[in-house]
Amino acid sequence: MSYERSVSAPEHDLQPETVWHLQMPQIRCGRDAVEELAFQLADLGVSADDDPHGLVVTDEDLVDIGHVGRVTDHLEDAGYNVTVWDGADREPTIENVDGCIEFVRENEGEDGYDFYVGFGGGSCIDVAKTTRAVIANGGQVLDYIAEPTGGGEALTDSGPPLVLMPTTAGTGAEISPVAILSVEEKEIKEGISSNHIRADAAVLDPTFTTTLPPEITAKSAMDALGHAIEGYTTHPFDGLLRASNPESRPVYAGRTELTEMFSEKAIELLSGNVRTAVHNGDNLEARAAMLKGALFGAIAGLTAGASLAHAMAYPVGNRYHTYHGETIAVLTPASTLGYNVASDPERFVEVANMLGADTDGMGTREAADQARQEFVRLQQDLNVIPSGLEELAGVTEEDIDWLATQTVETQQRLLRCNPRPVTKDDAADIFRDALHNWE
Repeated sequence: MSYERSVSAPEHDLQPETVWHLQMPQIRCGRDAVEELAFQLADLGVSADDDPHGLVVTDEDLVDIGHVGRVTDHLEDAGYNVTVWDGADREPTIENVDGCIEFVRENEGEDGYDFYVGFGGGSCIDVAKTTRAVIANGGQVLDYIAEPTGGGEALTDSGPPLVLMPTTAGTGAEISPVAILSVEEKEIKEGISSNHIRADAAVLDPTFTTTLPPEITAKSAMDALGHAIEGYTTHPFDGLLRASNPESRPVYAGRTELTEMFSEKAIELLSGNVRTAVHNGDNLEARAAMLKGALFGAIAGLTAGASLAHAMAYPVGNRYHTYHGETIAVLTPASTLGYNVASDPERFVEVANMLGADTDGMGTREAADQARQEFVRLQQDLNVIPSGLEELAGVTEEDIDWLATQTVETQQRLLRCNPRPVTKDDAADIFRDALHNWE
């Protein structure tokens, strides 16, 4: 075991990890699962007989198309009092979450609501997660952002029940122990990582995803595929250093046989159904498969650990305000499926085969490279994914030094999960490679 190349909790023993840990919210998944939302709340101890008051955190678009009304009607019919806050931004900032927290305190005081429902894409969900956590623990968002940006305080209380309902098949935020927020003045994104920010339950209903336009369907799917592939190719849990105590074990803790099974099924479901979901969005069977694939990819990647592509995506998203999924899409070929292949070519041959490549008769390294080719072919078939960073956001050679610096200086939380060490020069070369994935 090469300790200098191992990732671990900040406090650790110089011995391999021997214990892995899996924590998940309660999960309900299937067509019309929204009709079990009230039952889910009751199962979490929130009885309608006690006249509870809950907050639905969402965005204006979901209100306008009627999805939010479907949720609130169901809850009100079951006897729950609900208020809607629809101010979540596409890429939520700390100030955006502060607005939600202020709304809660003005309407319900320091104790907040009796329950919370986060409804929407990853942005709405992260706002809901952070709001519930800060209300429960006191103070402000920045208190819980890592130093030096924030105070680095630890969350100690999960707060009242939180149920998350995704309307996209991509981010996996509904089961993640991390909330990602933009810090605009520093052009960076910061995460609050804690099992206290994780939801109590997730309700996944594919009928809410059929209104997604093709481009959002494709881009969110690329994020989900990124989770699955990164989780499948990161360090094994026993290749990491043992945490000095269970509390300091990182939430991204390396792959296990269980996470590998979820990765494999996620890659199968996502790569096998995304073309149908993009080109025939009313196909509920494909939509349901995509939602399950995104869930499985999150269980894998957001337990084992997202890595290089995600680390590089945050500086890009902050500076150019790109959608997270499309940013992952254009970076994955050069990073996860390019640079990282050298860490374990045989494992990437398995990825290539899962993506549908025909590797018969090829040597290991040649076969491993087919994973990148097959991933790019999939994106081309979808016909809505940018061909690289230049088409995505006008990134040029002059931008690469800043992006590489930001990656290695602000994203160590993710780079420590990467199966291959990354220097600033390495990051620059990968960004350069990602300018054009195809002509």
